[in-house]
This record gives sequence, C-alpha cells and structure tokens, in this order.
Amino acid sequence: MKTADLELLLEQKESFTEVKRNWRTIIMLIGLTVISVFFLYPFILVLINSLKTYGELLTDVFSLPTKAEWRNYPHAWELMDYPRAFLNTLYVTVVGIVGIIFLSSLAGYKLARTKTRFSNFLFMLCIAPMLTPFHTIMIALTKVSRELYLIDSLTGLIVIYWGLGAPMAIFLYHGFVKSVPAELDEAAVMDGCTSFQVYSKIIFPLLKPITTTIVVLDVLWIWNDFLLPLLMVNGRQSTKTLQLRAYQFFGQYVSEWQYVMAAIVMSIVPVVIFFLSMQKHIIKGIVSGAVKG
Repeated sequence: MKTADLELLLEQKESFTEVKRNWRTIIMLIGLTVISVFFLYPFILVLINSLKTYGELLTDVFSLPTKAEWRNYPHAWELMDYPRAFLNTLYVTVVGIVGIIFLSSLAGYKLARTKTRFSNFLFMLCIAPMLTPFHTIMIALTKVSRELYLIDSLTGLIVIYWGLGAPMAIFLYHGFVKSVPAELDEAAVMDGCTSFQVYSKIIFPLLKPITTTIVVLDVLWIWNDFLLPLLMVNGRQSTKTLQLRAYQFFGQYVSEWQYVMAAIVMSIVPVVIFFLSMQKHIIKGIVSGAVKG
C-alpha cells in the first residue's frame, strides 16, 4: 500500500474519531440539560406561581400566569418586614458560621495533633452527635434552652447552631489537619510561636480549602433552616428569620399562596447567588481533602 493511501486512511480514522467524540459530547450535554431542568423545576414552579393571583393559583398550579402579578412581591415584602427579617437571618448565619469555624478548627487541630487514648475518646465524643437525629433531641433542647434563657433570642439561636454545626466541622477539620506535616508545628515553636500562634498563623491558613467547603455547606443549612428558628425565636416578631416570615402567610383557615411563593423566592435568591459564586470552592475543597487524606 502506498504512503499516500496510508495517510488518507489515517486522516479518515481521525475524522471518524472526532465525529464520534463530538456526538458523545452532544449527547452528554443534552442529558445534563435534562437533568438540570429536572432539578430546577421546583424553583421554576415556585417562580411561576409567585406571579399569579390567588384564584388562578388554586385553579391550575402548572399553567403559566395569564398576566404577571408583580404586585405580589412588594406586598409580600411589606408584610414580611423583609429588611428586618433579612438582617436577622444574615446576623444568625454570619455569626453562627464564624463560631463554628473557630471552635471546630481549633478543636480539630488540637485533637489531631494529640496522640492519646483520651484524645481519641474526646474526638469520638465530639462527632457522636452526627449520628443523632435532631428530632430526637429537640424537646430536651427546647427545655434546656428555656432554662438558660436562650429562647426568643438571636444570640441564643446562634449558640445552638454552634453546638449543632460543630460535630461535622470537627470531623472534617480533624481529617484535614492530619494531612498537614507536624514538622511545621515544631519549626514554628522553635521560632518562638505559642500554641495558639501556631494554629492561627501556620495551620489555619492551610485549612482554607476545607474551611470554604464548611462555610458554604453551613450557610445553606443555617439560612434555609426552619425548624430550629420555629422552636427558638418564633415568640417575638423582632427576632423572626426569613423562613418564619414566609410561614406567616399560612393561616388556620386560609393560606395566601401567592404571597407564600413570592416570599419563598425572595428568601432563597440571596443564598442561591452565594452558592453559585462559591460552588467552585466546594469542589476544590472536597477534592483537596480527598487527595491529601
């Protein structure tokens, strides 16, 4: 066979391989698009129904609105007292995350660096609540919170979030710290650093990938949480979060569904924006932790 024929066959083979690869890519994109629409459908449904009248919403939930009722949003904004509820939710989320990160990273670092049976016992004791469903402890938690005057207080709610969020964070930090060489601690101590300085100046900056992951996951949890605020801060209007404000549209006899939908959209848009801006850090943190661990 001539050299020209061989080259022609090779070019045809490469062209066929390229076409096959392109078709695979197209099929994959179509499949991912279908899956994305499937997962986005609940949010799209809420958005559509937030632009309907009460009667139209009750008539057909799945149809498009005949005329967009944009007035639902300013009305829901006013009834929710959105600015106050937003600031309450933001305050609880930010301070709750800061406390979880500080306490958990410090505990995870110390427990990972201390190689004793007692340290292992404390670590198991710290992460044991991960296996305990919240519904089994919420009655006891409510009674204890009442005795400690944490009810109807945003600060009290934050303290409870610290306790509930710490086990998972300690577990993640403990595994990540073990991948950081202990020689860094020894070198820092030889340079005159105290134990806390070793943690704050050497170790904690290296924990950025897993810290970012914990921040994103806990923000989604605290911002969207409904049950714990319902138990702890539902007694006062001034301490209600966005989720509780949205819940006020559910009445005993009549539920204003059009305002409920508008309130839900306004409640989840901030955290959706936050998640989209931080999602690459979640993947980076998980992959980094998996490789180092």
